[in-house]
Amino acid sequence: MREILGPLLGLLCFLLTGTTVKCQGKVKPVTTHLSAKWSHTPLLLETAEYMREESIATFWEFVEAVSQKDFTLFTKGSDKAAYNEILGTAGQFLSPSQVSILKLSLSMRVYSPKIEMFRQIALDRNLPTGEDCIAVFDVNGELTCNIEAMKKLVEVGSGTKPVSYDMDHHYPGGENSKVGVTLYAELGTKEFRIHHLAVKELVGLGKIDYVLRPYIKGNSKKKVRLSGYGVELAIKSTEYKAQDDTKVQDDGGRQEEDDEQEVEVEGFLFSKLESLHPEKMEELEQLRNHLVESRHEMAPMKVWQLQHLSMQAAQRIMTTPREEQLSVFVHTAQNFPMLARSLVRTKVDDKMKREILKNQNQLSAQMDVNPSDAALFINGMYFDMDFTDIYTLLDHIRTEDRVMGGLYKLGVPGESLSTLLNIDLSESKQDYGIDIRDTAIVWMNDIENDRAYSKWSSSVGELLRPTYPGMLRSIRKNFHNLVIVAEPEKATTADLIRLVEGFLTHNAPVRIGIVMSVNPDQTLRGYDDAGVAMLCAFNYVAQNLEGREDANYKALQFLVDLYSNVQGDITVDDVTSHFKSKYRSVDLEDVFGEDSDYDVGRMLAQEFVEKAGITSLPQALMNGVPLPEKHLNADEFEEVVLMDVMRTTQTLQRAVYKGQLEDKHDVVDWLMSLPNIMPRLNERILSTKNSKFIDLTGTSGETLSSVPVESFATQKAPEMTATLANSCRYITTKNDHTLRPLTVWIVGDFDTYEGRAILLEGVKYLRESNSIRICAIHNTDLSSESPKLFSRAVEVAQTTLPPAVARQFLAKVLEKDNAKKIIAGTKKWKDFEIAGLDIDAFTSRMNSFKDSVFKAHSVFCKKVLALSPGQRTVVANGRHLGTFKATEKFVMEDFGLLEKYVHSTFGEKLTEVLIGEDPPVNSDISDLTMKVAGVLQTKPQSKGRTTVNLRSDQYSVVKIPARNPNMPVFDIVAVCDPVSNAAQKIGPILMVLQEIVNAEIRVVLNAREKHSEMPLRRFYRYVLEPEPQFTEAGDMTAGPYARFTGLPESSILTLNYHAPENWLVEVVKSVYDLDNIKLDLVETGVHSEFELEHLLLEGHCFEQSSGNPPRGLQFTLGNRQQPVLVDTIVMANLGYFQLKANPGAWLLRLRQGRSADIYTIASHEGTDTPVGSEDVEIIISSFRSHVVKVRVGKQPGKQHLELLADENEESGGLWNSITSMPIVGPIVEEWGVLLAELYSLAKAHWYSTFSSSGAKEDETEKVNIFSVASGHLYERFLRIMMVSVRRHTKAPVKFWFLKNFLSPNFKDILPLLAKEYGFEYELVQYKWPRWLHQQTEKQRIIWGYKILFLDVLFPLDVKKIIFVDADQVVRADVKDLNNEELDGAPYGFVPFCESRKEIEGFRFWKQGYWRNHLAGRKYHISALFVVDLKKFRRIAAGDRLRGQYQGLSQDPNSLSNLDQDLPNNMIHQVRIKSLPQDWLWCESWCDDESKKSAKIIDLCNNPMTKEAKLVAAQRIIPEWTEYDNEIKAVLKGFKENKSYTEEQPSQSPHIEL
Repeated sequence: MREILGPLLGLLCFLLTGTTVKCQGKVKPVTTHLSAKWSHTPLLLETAEYMREESIATFWEFVEAVSQKDFTLFTKGSDKAAYNEILGTAGQFLSPSQVSILKLSLSMRVYSPKIEMFRQIALDRNLPTGEDCIAVFDVNGELTCNIEAMKKLVEVGSGTKPVSYDMDHHYPGGENSKVGVTLYAELGTKEFRIHHLAVKELVGLGKIDYVLRPYIKGNSKKKVRLSGYGVELAIKSTEYKAQDDTKVQDDGGRQEEDDEQEVEVEGFLFSKLESLHPEKMEELEQLRNHLVESRHEMAPMKVWQLQHLSMQAAQRIMTTPREEQLSVFVHTAQNFPMLARSLVRTKVDDKMKREILKNQNQLSAQMDVNPSDAALFINGMYFDMDFTDIYTLLDHIRTEDRVMGGLYKLGVPGESLSTLLNIDLSESKQDYGIDIRDTAIVWMNDIENDRAYSKWSSSVGELLRPTYPGMLRSIRKNFHNLVIVAEPEKATTADLIRLVEGFLTHNAPVRIGIVMSVNPDQTLRGYDDAGVAMLCAFNYVAQNLEGREDANYKALQFLVDLYSNVQGDITVDDVTSHFKSKYRSVDLEDVFGEDSDYDVGRMLAQEFVEKAGITSLPQALMNGVPLPEKHLNADEFEEVVLMDVMRTTQTLQRAVYKGQLEDKHDVVDWLMSLPNIMPRLNERILSTKNSKFIDLTGTSGETLSSVPVESFATQKAPEMTATLANSCRYITTKNDHTLRPLTVWIVGDFDTYEGRAILLEGVKYLRESNSIRICAIHNTDLSSESPKLFSRAVEVAQTTLPPAVARQFLAKVLEKDNAKKIIAGTKKWKDFEIAGLDIDAFTSRMNSFKDSVFKAHSVFCKKVLALSPGQRTVVANGRHLGTFKATEKFVMEDFGLLEKYVHSTFGEKLTEVLIGEDPPVNSDISDLTMKVAGVLQTKPQSKGRTTVNLRSDQYSVVKIPARNPNMPVFDIVAVCDPVSNAAQKIGPILMVLQEIVNAEIRVVLNAREKHSEMPLRRFYRYVLEPEPQFTEAGDMTAGPYARFTGLPESSILTLNYHAPENWLVEVVKSVYDLDNIKLDLVETGVHSEFELEHLLLEGHCFEQSSGNPPRGLQFTLGNRQQPVLVDTIVMANLGYFQLKANPGAWLLRLRQGRSADIYTIASHEGTDTPVGSEDVEIIISSFRSHVVKVRVGKQPGKQHLELLADENEESGGLWNSITSMPIVGPIVEEWGVLLAELYSLAKAHWYSTFSSSGAKEDETEKVNIFSVASGHLYERFLRIMMVSVRRHTKAPVKFWFLKNFLSPNFKDILPLLAKEYGFEYELVQYKWPRWLHQQTEKQRIIWGYKILFLDVLFPLDVKKIIFVDADQVVRADVKDLNNEELDGAPYGFVPFCESRKEIEGFRFWKQGYWRNHLAGRKYHISALFVVDLKKFRRIAAGDRLRGQYQGLSQDPNSLSNLDQDLPNNMIHQVRIKSLPQDWLWCESWCDDESKKSAKIIDLCNNPMTKEAKLVAAQRIIPEWTEYDNEIKAVLKGFKENKSYTEEQPSQSPHIEL
């Protein structure tokens, strides 16, 4: 055989793709797949959701295109035909590259959760279920399936609009209607078309607000097959044998993936080889037989053979033909354990090795990528593949493709395209502020002039003097100016006013100012409005003390006294009564009456509020910059002010150090001259939260004058925008073609005052800047019969007059008084004639003007901008600032702010790139700037981009050129060791990316120079397909799956899933033990089916007042039908909590009981709560992670209550304050409760000795037992342990099992055993938090679950729990163990036996680190322990254990026995009570004599004999076999009596926590 192998290997070993071959030997594949829990969702609906993410306009265009097609194309033909029809329709609106990304999205079922979310919302709404009710209308809360009934309900118009969410599909143009109609229907059906046309017609009439929700009636039996996850087969250590000997009967229920028999053999594709070399047919057959026979064994390798495996793998990859290199890379990584021996013979080229080492030095120095590290760069954006899932990558690729495609369509060349991609367009990090030198602000103090601060130094140099950290500097300068803007009568204002009064009282170095925003209506007086009354009273007090520097401060104290006397909002009576008590001789009429001299400042305050862009009160400004609204409460205000003072101090220090700020400067003037201070603020401009971006990449050679309105209305949104842009004649200051970085479209009805006002402000601003140009877009109400006088004037002016002339003319005629006179007819157009304007020609053009332009503009406003007639907005370089409210102002200063914002974020950077470029033919440079800016603004950017520079890429870099170098090209660089975990994941992803995007791919082989052990001990498959697959008959295949072949038959393999962090995955079907797969014991192969049971909702919760996590707080998650479906407990670590959810709309609430009694939800982020809703609502509509942040506050009067304290222990006061502190609190509390523990012990002793009733209660108290098992053998042990507990325990028993690792078979038989032996059980489940260091080996993961999450796994009403290892047999009443006193410790463990002397050499705790650390204490075994959960939680033991684990687990050499080493390591911080030795006997460590008194026998591993568990059980424990046979007989009886069903347990299962 060696003679055959020699000459053939060089020719054959890399042909890995193409036709497969039928093996001679028996193929035993291991196959597995993952399905969602919900029913199949149609690809058409998923495609529609993809289009929705492109834009709202694209979504509705797609919906219309589908509606116009024959619905049978989507429902009657084959799956393949329907799929092609979907792609063809989508292709009308997408580029070819976007269609490829759509295919991958459909393959991954990215939008299936969103469709399921809509289905769940429909189910919660209780829609009619009749057969004739395929589509349902919800009209202001009334449900109907009948179109005529719907129209009648619309006419009636009663009720309130249905609740809508951000992801709902609003049909453009009806948002302002009072009647809301939600249509639940399935796109692509006949019923949808009919119902959609009916509601669309009503939108056109302005009668309704139309929302579409996809709705699939009925459930398909077919589940959604998922991809985007990895599956490993880890080679298990056989040092200790843990295999079950029970014979498994295959149920024959395999899917089609098991039937596929054609596979490659060791990477060779023999059918291809035979066709290429028919003359070597016999030798190839011998080679194949040899490989098939030998590949099932994996002989151990020597250390010298392991050393260069990475380099040798790299060499094999690089010597492969270029087109096959990526395939070989993937094959080598995924099947490495079987290929390792063949790599040993590969000679490493010195040139390749030197290049790898040079590149490693370069990568390490420049990018911190070390040898054997992995990194993925897509267009320079770095992704850590340990934490990045394919859904994140797909989102990024889709965004990048949209931007690159848009720039390419605009004619931007390749080099400039890369430069533009690198521009950071993230929102400005600068906090903008308002000028506070305003007479509306009433200052309470003046640090520079008041006598109270006269002893302070007045030199700015004092800022540079060292002080203690956190100390405020007392300098006689107005460095920190805090302005409170508030409605004085509101209760929310009272806390802030009290706090700032405290600043003044304690002489804090902060200047305080107040703006009282009260009702500006001049007809109201102090007797009519509480706010006006408070303003009058304040002014009276201040003016009465005029001349005193503390006059305003005294007036403020008047308000503080008033607040202290009133709970809730202030009334007029409260103000007048309090005033009368202070100033008895003053006539109230003089102060609060109609002729009051003290009612001043209202309009000034109103103007300041508008100028500052303040939309909600109260608000606080520090040096003009608004403080975050969420912190403006009594608990957080002082802290946020202090933090801002510290930040400002650092800025001032730098200015003083650089000489920019000196004593001669007026500090306030200097602060107000900073570039971030604006004359006006506007949240619409400074935040993109409410902005939308219109597509400016469309191409059109038409203008509005050359295309009929009817044809214009049928154009797609990008083409429609392009046509409009071609038609715009811009108004500017000068008549030149200079580059203007900012293009503004002002949209409105200019025959209304509001429309004219916004255009006038824009035109007026043009005098201030030549860097902006304006085009007026008419959103005219076409149903009105008005002459549209000003609309025609504006359009004729901007299209026919020179830009500068148009500006001057419009600035005159749009002025309010002039416009009134023109409308009234008292002024004519000729009265406003200016130089350069031929007024007669202008008037003639106006008279002959056709209204078709207005119709076209209106179509654009409705379809692209989603505006109703008459609504106003501003579009800046393609950024739609949102629909303006009817009374909202947008003035000159707003245009100035807009220009400054654009300039600081991207204007300057963009013009630098474009100014040197030749614009495309027939393109204006300002047009190009507008369109490029419009494209780039859609690109979210949160981190910088990196250029991967290598020393050389000739010998060690796999290079795959782009398919089409003339189109936009992705630059993808992967850096990884070819035999690493990262390579196993990255390789398949690169294979798919190569197919779906036009990419230049480089794989930098970051091979490790030397190994001392096997670098990879697992086989791996990443499940991902570039598009949905179909059979030859056109049916859609069942879906993607993982398939392993060519595996070693004698090795024991463990199957594990590597799913995204927020997926909770469990096995639902497998007759084989997936922990111990041994193929030589299997006839045909191993198949398993997994299910995505839950999508995790994660969150962080903190107390509003202290900022500490509220330990023990419970949240619930449910819907309106069932408010409590799952629940959870908040950890102290990061305030973390997790809840198990699935697609749908959820309500997050505090659990009824102590949580809801003591706390209330104060604020929340990352939720989907509709405006006006009091509930905290969360939408789960994606496979992506969903993280929320919640702040809670204590209920009034409950400030001193603690969640985890007994009601009779809550004394409040200082003690609770100390014990609530995050670090010292639990430690102080632990010592503080010792007396209480002693009292408790004495009480227990009294009852046990003297009280018979107490003993009776004790006997019936439930015993809670927790255990973990994985694999069939340990589940067999677990059954025996459970039965042995029931045999010897009189009290009721409840078992708690970790659901994460149980097999389907065990979960099926649990209810049967519970019924037979009379116990209760619950399955608990918890996902290992992503922030906690991850374990990779399954055994260590299980150990972690045993000890790390005890405080959050169980409900709070479980006070005590016993952990019992699965491989134990109980011989005593565990109630006695439950009653063992722990003497104040949170848990008790049994120490290791020391009576078996021959094992002495293995007692590691008697030497080295452990001997020193334990300092005479005993080392305890983790096989059995008792936890006082109440005490455990109170002292934050779980949080301390997790904290210590996080630190120690970073070192791979520590915590070798994680579940045991961790509590023993923490023995000084978390005390362990040593339980009596007879509670646990283990032959390995205890002598034979002590076995006689053993209460529980444990089958722990014997380090000397390495005896198999099963053999040891039968030898050591005589009754073990009896228990085993009894349980088998019971289960057999159930089967024979047909009682082997999936019967539910008698109690309500609690699998949420």
